[in-house]
Amino acid sequence: MLRCPRRGSQAIAALIAAVALLSHAAYRGFVDVAAGSSVVRFAVIGDFGTGTPQQFELAQVMADRRRRDPYEFVLTVGDNIYGGWSAKAVVDRFEVPYKALLSAGVEFFATLGNHDSAEEQRYAPFHMGGRRYYTFSRGAVDFFALDSNYLDPPQLSWLRQALAGSTAAWKIAFFHHPLYSSGGRHGSSADLRTMLQPLFTQYGVQVVFSGHDHVYERVKPQRGVSYFVCGSSGQLRRGNLDKRSPLTAAGFVLDEVFMRVDIDGDRLGFEAISRAGVVIDSGEIRR
Repeated sequence: MLRCPRRGSQAIAALIAAVALLSHAAYRGFVDVAAGSSVVRFAVIGDFGTGTPQQFELAQVMADRRRRDPYEFVLTVGDNIYGGWSAKAVVDRFEVPYKALLSAGVEFFATLGNHDSAEEQRYAPFHMGGRRYYTFSRGAVDFFALDSNYLDPPQLSWLRQALAGSTAAWKIAFFHHPLYSSGGRHGSSADLRTMLQPLFTQYGVQVVFSGHDHVYERVKPQRGVSYFVCGSSGQLRRGNLDKRSPLTAAGFVLDEVFMRVDIDGDRLGFEAISRAGVVIDSGEIRR
């Protein structure tokens, strides 16, 4: 785990040096586009809708990276629009930063964070269809988008039925509040874990993406499930990972981050990429 309050040349040098430390399970590269349409390619961002220069810079890295390693859609783990919903806010904090991706036909599938408005459910580019929670499929993957702000009985009942009815090889859940986090500001959401973890284990969810803590963290697998916190795509909380935490497989609090994921057959490859364009963590998950 790395923590560094500095910017400038020293910070960049530390960032580059971090690669060897953080890439515990080095991933040998993403599948070539020509490998076939069965490969599912996507990105993950969280806590991004700030309108800050850092958000714009990371969005540019996302667009640049897509030209080399194409991906088809983006999962958002909440806090999509800070400061309240308005026509101006959604332009300034979403449509302009990600214009290159949107113009290229990249779709965004959103979940709601604690700073989001219910109005976002009806915003077409977020593909929520007016719903707080929903599911969609790509290839051999079923995705389950949850509203962790209000995990009420109807949502839990829907999730149980949706998971039970899924025959997909891969099941991936994404939502705002992390079940496991070493972030000092918020940390693990124990109440949500009590409700969700048994369902994830029972029905074979393999991977979960969340945000809320403004850090990047890859959590050591818990009961067979791989958890990621990707909450620093527009706002970073420097030094906010507990370096004594037994949960952390890899952590990064030096720069803003997004994730890039490929699923091909029984293999899921992931990379976490910083605003400097450096891969700060990578690995492979086998089904």
